[in-house]
Amino acid sequence: MSLGQRIKHLREELDLTQEELGKILNVSKPTISRYEADTNEPNTETLKTIAKYFNVSTDYLLENTNIKNTYSSADKITKSLNDDPELTEFWDTLKDREDLKLLFKQTKEMTPGDIKKIIRIIRAIEDEEDRNDG
Repeated sequence: MSLGQRIKHLREELDLTQEELGKILNVSKPTISRYEADTNEPNTETLKTIAKYFNVSTDYLLENTNIKNTYSSADKITKSLNDDPELTEFWDTLKDREDLKLLFKQTKEMTPGDIKKIIRIIRAIEDEEDRNDG
C-alpha cells in the first residue's frame, strides 16, 4: 500500500472527506486528492501532522513498517500527561499495576484530554480509598 493509499485508507476509516482532512491539515481538497493519487507527497511537517492526527507512525505512512503505531498505551498515556507534573508523578505509581493494565490498553482511541480525565478519576478514587482506609 503506497503513501497515498495509506492516507486515503486512514481518512476513510474515520469517515472524513478529502475536504475535511484538508481543513485539518490546512491544505486544499485538491492537495489531499494529489496525495491520495500519489502524484504529490506531503512535506515533512505535513507528514508529521498526518501521522499525529491518525495516531500512526511516519514509518507506517512511508511504508517502512506495516505496524501503524510503534508505541504502547503506556507511552501514549505518558505523552498525554507530560504537561502536568502532578499527574505524571501519579501515573508513574500506577503504570505497572496489573489490575489497571486492561484499562490502560483502552486508551488507544482516546484523545490526550480524555486520558487526563481518566487518570484524574483514578486519582480521585485512590484518594477516596486512602481516606476511607486511614
